[in-house]
Amino acid sequence: MPFHPLRIAALHRDTADAVVLTFAVPDDLRDAYRFVPGQYLTLRATIDGQDVRRAYSLCSAPDEPGPTVGIKRVEGGLFSTWASQALRVGDVVSVMTPEGRFGVPPERGVSRCYAAFVAGSGITPVLSLIKTLLAAEPDSRFFLFYGNRSTASIMFRAEIEDLKDRYLSRLSVFHVLSREEQDVAVLNGYLDAGKVRALAPMLPPVDHAFVCGPRPMIENLPAVLGALGVSHVHVECFELADGAAARRVVVPADAAPAFLVSAIHEGSRFDIPVATGEAVIDAAIRAGRNLPFSCKGGMCCTCRAKVTEGEVEMAVNYSLEPWEVAAGYILTCQARPLTPRVVVDFDQV
Repeated sequence: MPFHPLRIAALHRDTADAVVLTFAVPDDLRDAYRFVPGQYLTLRATIDGQDVRRAYSLCSAPDEPGPTVGIKRVEGGLFSTWASQALRVGDVVSVMTPEGRFGVPPERGVSRCYAAFVAGSGITPVLSLIKTLLAAEPDSRFFLFYGNRSTASIMFRAEIEDLKDRYLSRLSVFHVLSREEQDVAVLNGYLDAGKVRALAPMLPPVDHAFVCGPRPMIENLPAVLGALGVSHVHVECFELADGAAARRVVVPADAAPAFLVSAIHEGSRFDIPVATGEAVIDAAIRAGRNLPFSCKGGMCCTCRAKVTEGEVEMAVNYSLEPWEVAAGYILTCQARPLTPRVVVDFDQV
């Protein structure tokens, strides 16, 4: 999962606090940057002397020009503020090749019903899915429930309206606004578990549901959708877990390692000393080892590896499926060793 310098080919301000970037991919890297809907790009920059990485979902369809991401500025967000204020067309950004599994591959000849429950910038991967699935599956339908503060804060509002006009009978869009009153009472407020129960009568039987947004929203919605009979619920979190920074251990330079983790990455094997309570990725960064990671909040799965020896525990997990955990896969940004020696293999995919 290498980084490559990509030039910004297009940039536009979608809302007052959101910027949309389209990257130009050189011919020799086109295969490396081919993606499927629901994947993301990790962007990397040095900001105020810090090496900062953030994962942003692809909002373009695979057949559209250049990979495109939407970045919504968040209060106190180091990378999103920098991207919103500093980047211009022609600038070069370090971009990792696409990753992620939030999505459903389109299938010709099927008739499915999809529903998405998203808030804020959670629209970005779903926009790619809508464009791709409705184009590839002419008998499928898509219901979008999109939560925002107000009409002015809706990302990609014009593009969503264009898609509604294109797929008049197959795309239904419901905007749920928390700070702007609408005529339909059920569309006022927050897109939470209670709201989804109230909106459920609008839906026919759903084959696949997508949930994407901040952590308080995604924690309860999968259970609600399951109780409503949706068997396939795909979840992606767009917010760091509360206290994630507080859980990171500050390790003195002369601290004796309590654990030893052997990491296998790109065919090489090396040892990483890990302090008590320290996550594997944090220890690797401290040791100067270049292992894959992005959000460091348990959400993006970039740091996924398989434990082949020893035991670890994860603080949080918002991206691994239950079968992956059962098979021994971990998020190394969240994993703390429990045994003196642990072996993690990043090459097992």
